[in-house]
Formats: sequence, structure tokens, C-alpha cells
Amino acid sequence: MRLRAPAKINLSFRIHALRADGFHEIETLMAPISLADELTIAYAGDTDCIELTCDDPSVPAGEDNLVIRAARLFFEHTSLKAGLRIDLQKRIPHGAGLGGGSSDAAITLIGLNELLEAGIGPGGLAQLAAEIGSDVPFFIYQSAALCCGRGEMVKPSTLRGTLQLLLLKPSFGVPTPWAYSRWKVSRELPEMNYMPQVFHGITFFNDLERPVFEKHLFLARMKMWLITQPEVGAALLSGSGSTIFAVLREGSEAELIAARAKLELDPELWTCECSTVSGR
Repeated sequence: MRLRAPAKINLSFRIHALRADGFHEIETLMAPISLADELTIAYAGDTDCIELTCDDPSVPAGEDNLVIRAARLFFEHTSLKAGLRIDLQKRIPHGAGLGGGSSDAAITLIGLNELLEAGIGPGGLAQLAAEIGSDVPFFIYQSAALCCGRGEMVKPSTLRGTLQLLLLKPSFGVPTPWAYSRWKVSRELPEMNYMPQVFHGITFFNDLERPVFEKHLFLARMKMWLITQPEVGAALLSGSGSTIFAVLREGSEAELIAARAKLELDPELWTCECSTVSGR
């Protein structure tokens, strides 16, 4: 069984109070995008052995990997038993605010549910996903969604049309726990524009830009550079970053903007032309 595990972007991200469980209350509109990892899941007998291989040597392949954690949780919940061979082809960069690990875990749950004919509905899979991580339930529904609570309360939504995107990421990542820990005490940079941007009927904003930009000035510079490009309707940090995404105006050529960004900002930038997607 071969499955795609899409990345996501946060079109809006609002942080509220710190919860008693140590997480922050959030409200975020997320959308899956065409950039995706690929998982191949194969049945390997009636053992409890799970073998994970990955083309990215920096990805841990042990029990801490979210794919293996998802598989173990699925078997524990269903009392099923099966050996698995899982191959993970990584396309989504780490520490990018694109939800790669969370998506891999969610798609593993979906794949095992189909492969082993467990018959768990989306709500049941989302409950399992919430035990793995806050972003994981979002990927169960495979559509744009408004996510609340710590992220586990998912209300599927529909975007008005497809957004054409350009993703830009420098060589470094941003740890999500660190970004949250600095949210309340961080300060706005005087030259930065944190105001909401309205484009394509969507209001784009991200409360985590303040702490992330305060430490990583290059990301602030990259966002402001994108906003000044005539082809760009809006630009925003996705999640805690370090990816900045640009929403492009109709007819814009993403590869030209990417080449310009490498010339004017950083020749080592990772770039990706993609779009929002709906459904499987």
C-alpha cells in the first residue's frame, strides 16, 4: 500500500492562554498542500515486528519515530497483531512548520486501518492521533480545517479555490516548544509588519512570528522581501517556521521568484512550488 502524507501550512494562527496541561489554547486555520512524503506499508506476517526504512538518514528509525509510535498505538487500540515493513520517502523538511512528522503518523493510522480492515471511522482515528501529537488529528481529515484546543479539535472546512504557493526555507529549523515558550515575553521588531494580510478571501496572520522573528532576523527579512514582490499577494510564517510561504497572484511564475530569492537573499534557500489541496 502506497500513501501520500501531505505537508500543511497555517493560514492563520492565534494563541490564547496557557492551559492547565501545559499546552497553549490555539485557533488555527490549516490547509494540506501538494508537497508530500510517501509511505509504503506492507504486511509482513503475524509477528509484532515493525521495520521502518527511510531515505533520509537524519530521520530516526527507532521506537521514537512517529510512524512507529502510530503503528504501536493502532495495534494497542485494536488488539490486532501484524508484522509491518514501512518505507518512508521524505520530501517535507524537518523543523519547517510544515507538519511532516505529524502527517506521517496520521497517514500511518489511515493506512493500517485500511490494510487491516479495522473499520475505525475518522473520529476514532482522530482520537488516536491526538495521543501522538497536537497536529496529528488535522491530517486524518485530509482537508482544510479550523483547529482549536491544543490543535486536536478539528472542524473540516473548505477553501474558496486553490492557493498557488511558493515555500522558502533556510538551512536552519525552529523548535516548536521553544517558539511557544517565548511567545508571551517576545517583542515586535520595529521595522516588521505583523498586521493581518487579506488576500483571496483569507486573513493571514501568525502570533508565533513575534518570538521567531525576534531571534531569527533572517526570517523577518525574508517575509518582508516576499511582501514587496509584485507576484505575491500575502506572505507568512507557517506554524513556528522556519518556512515562509508566499501566496501567489494568478499567472505568477514561482520559479522566477525562487531564483530571485536565492540571488537576493540566500543562494542555499530550499524552495518549493506547490498548492493547497482538498481531499485524498
